[in-house]
Amino acid sequence: MLVMKFGGTSVKDPAAITRLAGIVRGSRSEPGPVVVVSALSKVTDQLVAITDHALKGETGAIATAIDKLRERHVETAAMVKDDKRRAALVTALEADLNELSSLTHALDVVRDVSPRLQDAIAAIGELLSSRIVAAALEDVGLPTTWVDARRVLITDSSTPAAPLMDETRARCRELLVPLVGAGRIPILGGFIGSTTAGVTTTLGRGGSDYSASIFGVGVRASEIQIWTDVDGMLTADPRVIDNVRPVPKLSFNEASELAYFGAKVLHPSTITPAVAEEIPVRILNSQRPEVPGTLITADGADDPPLLTAIACKRDVTVIDIVSTRMLMAHGFLRRLFEVFERHHTAVDVVTTSEVSVSVTIDNRTQLDAIVADLTAFAEVSISDEMALVCAVGEGLRTDPSASARVVGALDGIPLRMVSQAGSRRNITFVMPAAYLTEAMTRLHTRFCDQPVGATTEGR
Repeated sequence: MLVMKFGGTSVKDPAAITRLAGIVRGSRSEPGPVVVVSALSKVTDQLVAITDHALKGETGAIATAIDKLRERHVETAAMVKDDKRRAALVTALEADLNELSSLTHALDVVRDVSPRLQDAIAAIGELLSSRIVAAALEDVGLPTTWVDARRVLITDSSTPAAPLMDETRARCRELLVPLVGAGRIPILGGFIGSTTAGVTTTLGRGGSDYSASIFGVGVRASEIQIWTDVDGMLTADPRVIDNVRPVPKLSFNEASELAYFGAKVLHPSTITPAVAEEIPVRILNSQRPEVPGTLITADGADDPPLLTAIACKRDVTVIDIVSTRMLMAHGFLRRLFEVFERHHTAVDVVTTSEVSVSVTIDNRTQLDAIVADLTAFAEVSISDEMALVCAVGEGLRTDPSASARVVGALDGIPLRMVSQAGSRRNITFVMPAAYLTEAMTRLHTRFCDQPVGATTEGR
């Protein structure tokens, strides 16, 4: 059984949904699939903007924004040709949009957005898109059933929510597996779930990929497919350098590192459930379904190159911390990282010396509070406008000279931090943002420019 997830660009308009229908039809050689969809492209951003309007009391802007959402979704629903089916779809869309109006009215009154209210507003996009896709596929002869994802994906009440896997597996067996067994195609929105009490939750931005992986585990899928607008996981970010190419195959561990360190094709959490069950994940292009894409498996490529791909992050901040009492005294590191935990800020890279600790963050929302807490027991300095480059490859683990060659490729670039993970499958560099393109170009040219299996100096 396949689980197929389609992102926002894959459902953005009637033409995209028509392509989606063709892809789903072509997958019907085995039971299913289970189809998971994101909100129509840019809709989640519009819902966030509506929340901001409500907090500011901008009632007119709220009404205008909801009217634009209504117009776009009803226009997209017009692709459904059957009059009865289309009328039922529009009625359901209007009910969801009326619920959005009620939620924003409540927010406009109280002027205080709780996590639960924010989740309820953000969930509307996936509810609308999944209803449209279910009706559109049924309209062209595919036997679909719309399923409210909030009945299936059960989570805790945190923000973003974490899935309760035992409860979700049970719901998948109860609600999805029988539909597939009866020859139906379940259609669900990604990103959204609910608590055991039925309160709407979300998995955070990009969480539709994560939903697909969770559902894949729940139905014991043979493969999880992530349909997007690129040809697979790429050797580097095409917005930074030219001549990138898809990676045919990589390991779960390589994909996790690349996703975490900036490869936007895949949400960092996506493959966590799949890894646990060893379910292959395939990344495909809904606009070019004939392209084989990237297959992510437990073992990865049979003959991995030294570097499989390179990821990067801009807008990185380096925080240097020096203990003011007995340098690196017992308990210093524990106290240091408790500050970041207390302010819910993830640390990407850590380096230590005898006299200091340096860390990077890419979320500055709590930076002032973090610095204030750190200065209670340490001297703190901040470096802005930094960038992070992460070179990833299973080949790094087997070649004793690999690290030296990768670092050597960046000779002359002022590296601020260098870190190699304990797994030895990645090397991470932090540098001034002005050097990002040069660093990426050098590494890619030397280690990633040849197809997998080709002999290069970098091997």
